[in-house]
Amino acid sequence: MYSSIIVHHLNDSRSLRVLWLLEELEVPYEIKLYQRGSDLRAPKELLDVHPLGKAPIITDGDITLAESGAIIQYIINKYGNGRVAPPKEGELIDLYITHFTEGSFMPLLVNRFVFSMIPAQAPFFLRPLLRPIFSTIDAKLIAGPLNASLKYVEDTLEKSNTGWFAGGPNPTMADYMMSFGLDAVAERRPDLVGPKTKAWVERVHERPAYKRATVKGEKQN
Repeated sequence: MYSSIIVHHLNDSRSLRVLWLLEELEVPYEIKLYQRGSDLRAPKELLDVHPLGKAPIITDGDITLAESGAIIQYIINKYGNGRVAPPKEGELIDLYITHFTEGSFMPLLVNRFVFSMIPAQAPFFLRPLLRPIFSTIDAKLIAGPLNASLKYVEDTLEKSNTGWFAGGPNPTMADYMMSFGLDAVAERRPDLVGPKTKAWVERVHERPAYKRATVKGEKQN
């Protein structure tokens, strides 16, 4: 019998990865909502749950765990019963993509977001000066590595017979981890993603469990 997991869910965050996985595995859970402030930061109330005060966080009985990657792996290990395991030939790519997501890919997206937000939130008289500066920084530091990362993702999916990263019949840890970032890019900059990546995003969106997770997450916002 499952204990009731509580997902400390911050709006517009990586929490959706966790909700999707829990829905796929049909693990009972509750959502506790936290809203970002006007500065887009997580509220201080999250510090009462975890010392770093960042979401997502889960509590599962006596366990409190932060970091979406650690949470995904914990849930799979405890509740997956082999249902999220990659095929033998896909184990290495599943491992790599899982760590590539937060180690290489997401930092690029976060930096691009920050570089766009600094001019937007600056005093209006500074915006004409800051926009070209941060646009140049983005072009020199972010655009190249981000395009290379997206090409790597496209090439990896091109090699899959099933459309999932590890080549199995169902999503694995790599797919759950990549869902937040690729969804954001496909929505905001569809010109940057290739056809296999777009098909992957559509495949994720078509999953009944993903639809349920999205509805439940949005209802909390």
